[in-house]
Amino acid sequence: MSNRFPVPLAGDLGVKRLLALAYISSIFPEYWPSIRFMSLPAEPVTGHTRAYWESTADHLLASVAPYATDGFAQYRLPGKASRSGPVSDGLEGYARTFMLAAFRIAGARGEVPPALLERYAQGLVNGTDPAHPYAWPALTDMSQQLVEAASIALALHETRPWLFDRLSPQQQERVVDWLAGFLGRRTPDNNWVMFRVVTEQFLAGVGGPYEPGEIEGGLERVEEWYAGDGWYSDGKGKNFDYYCGWALHVYPSLWARMAGDAARQELYAARLHRFLEQYQHFFAADGGPVHQGRSLTYRFATVAPLWLGALTGASPLPPGRTRRVAGRVLRHFTERGALDERGLLTLGWYDAFAPIAQSYSGPASPYWASKAFLGLLLPPEHPVWTAPEEPAPVEVADQAVTMTAPGWLLHGTSADGVVRLLNHGSDRDRVQRPDAAPDPFYAKLAYTSHTGPEVGERALGVDNHLAVVAPDGRATVRRFIEPLAASDRFAASAYQDGEVRVVTASVVDGAAEIRIHRVTAPAGHQVRDGGHALAAPLPPAVRDDRQGLALAVRPDGLTSAVRGLHGFTGAGLVTSVDANAFGRHSATPYALAAAHPGGTALYVSLVWLAGSEGEVPAPSVRVEDDTDVVVSLPGGDTVTVGMGDKAPTAHRAARP
Repeated sequence: MSNRFPVPLAGDLGVKRLLALAYISSIFPEYWPSIRFMSLPAEPVTGHTRAYWESTADHLLASVAPYATDGFAQYRLPGKASRSGPVSDGLEGYARTFMLAAFRIAGARGEVPPALLERYAQGLVNGTDPAHPYAWPALTDMSQQLVEAASIALALHETRPWLFDRLSPQQQERVVDWLAGFLGRRTPDNNWVMFRVVTEQFLAGVGGPYEPGEIEGGLERVEEWYAGDGWYSDGKGKNFDYYCGWALHVYPSLWARMAGDAARQELYAARLHRFLEQYQHFFAADGGPVHQGRSLTYRFATVAPLWLGALTGASPLPPGRTRRVAGRVLRHFTERGALDERGLLTLGWYDAFAPIAQSYSGPASPYWASKAFLGLLLPPEHPVWTAPEEPAPVEVADQAVTMTAPGWLLHGTSADGVVRLLNHGSDRDRVQRPDAAPDPFYAKLAYTSHTGPEVGERALGVDNHLAVVAPDGRATVRRFIEPLAASDRFAASAYQDGEVRVVTASVVDGAAEIRIHRVTAPAGHQVRDGGHALAAPLPPAVRDDRQGLALAVRPDGLTSAVRGLHGFTGAGLVTSVDANAFGRHSATPYALAAAHPGGTALYVSLVWLAGSEGEVPAPSVRVEDDTDVVVSLPGGDTVTVGMGDKAPTAHRAARP
């Protein structure tokens, strides 16, 4: 029998939705795996009350219990071990589920089944006992244990009256001794510096050893990565991703809460407020987050900053919107296979998908998703639990949000609830080895809530990349992205690969992205512009024609298309298997110019992703003086994009 968590449906609309899906699957049983991806209209009420979040937490905690070692010090979940090995992975299983248990326990003021408290108390006592057969490994330089120590420290802080304070003095001393192993340890120069800060702050709070200079040093290091408008880079360079929210906002704010530092609380709250003004737009109407960056297997941890805003009083969102968006995200994943038949979170996005994992990812890594349950720390009477639900902005109207710090431009469409993120600033190259391949989770031109980049050994690298292909077949790679512009519905960037230079400007209008490329390259090279990789359990339908249009259509109607508008001579599609987190079969449309003339030339394309199959627009394009591109947009506006030697510019004229 399946142990998949049952997700309640709300009201008559939920019942009708269920009946409709059942009817379709009875007629076309082979389409059932794809039908579950359908972009149906958002329901007016999700039914995701506090009780729903509590029951989900209980289900997750109950499902890992059978995998605990004797004495509950480790949770050794099934699956391939990480590079740190099974003992560290077992500690990770304890620490990350303890964080979930802590939010559940503290939110209920300790009124939980005694067995839950007993499990984690026993694990704590046995894990810090060097004589126990499943004792935790010591904290060493650069080790995974440092990450897990921070989760344990946070969990102990939140549950202190019901757990740590009830241990014997000898047991407390062993816990302190294990955590104190963090003092003086080296960490990577990224969000890990905050693991030291929160661990040593807990030690300070219980009278253990700590170094004030190490706490202060970690906080100051994070300040160096603040890029403005609420955005942090995860370490040096342009490393923008979900770690900004679920790490670089979460840990400083929770540290200030632990330490009672009012001045820093105010500073972090102001930044979080600005961040959430933009971040709330990262979620589709159906709850799907934009699929960008590493550690995506943490899934619904993406909502942690939303709850943090409510917890700290920093949120610009109405409380009913916070609950609605967060609930949608949780449901999005529980409905789509994130929990397997055992009730365990898998390494993947929906179902298990190995290429999404990093080398540090073990079977218990996905349980950093526990951060999604921060909201349980808010009391039941808090407005975030009691206020009427309010729709997300993308449910009400089309959205276009410029994020100058990371160099991103986001646009969402209310007709289908799809969110698209155009990347003209983040690449992660400055924290990778110089000889490493570009990271597909960072280097692409665009990411969306409904599609993912092609990754792994089977990835062809066509999707969302403007490649210049030499006669020998070598294609340029987009590395060390140079942000050039980010303004109203417009962004631009450049990259250089050898003697080839590509400058790309993006203009958005509804579901359309118009890309203008200035390509400097030797004569005879091909120029290829890839669109979104559309994936599903069954192969998408594909089509290309002589008019420069290529498209792929999923069974539910989601359509990815590319149309050449200027400079391109044809269009085509590539298909892959087992290269995409959204489904086993994927197809990517692209536009192609057969032969670059040499020197500098302009190319213009339409990149399209819409929730239903329909007419793909064909905007008119006029090039003036070989530098200015005038585009008549699908919505009626006209945009003139300057593509001279300086940074691209855009001037938009509204339809008369």
